[in-house]
Amino acid sequence: MQKKWDKSHKVPDFKVGDLVLASTLNFNNIKGPKKIKDSYVGPFAIVALHETNAVQVELSGELENKHPTFPVSLIKPYQPADKELFPLRNPTPLTVPPVELS
Repeated sequence: MQKKWDKSHKVPDFKVGDLVLASTLNFNNIKGPKKIKDSYVGPFAIVALHETNAVQVELSGELENKHPTFPVSLIKPYQPADKELFPLRNPTPLTVPPVELS
């Protein structure tokens, strides 16, 4: 059984300083309906590695009161959005010309 698992399992290659997303699977304090909650939150920087099975991240915002250590099964690498593939994801602010009132 162990040999079979070892064939398909790869060790995660996280490093200190990498940006990662944390799963919200066990977060009960995020408000809103479960159906529209984000599956992952972040990005957060990795502060420390605990062997190969856990990482410690620097949490911010409303998640500061959570425990900062996550198993690698609940972490995934952060991939920033490609501006060419998603040009409207971060639109530039609209500038409205001033209107004169008479």
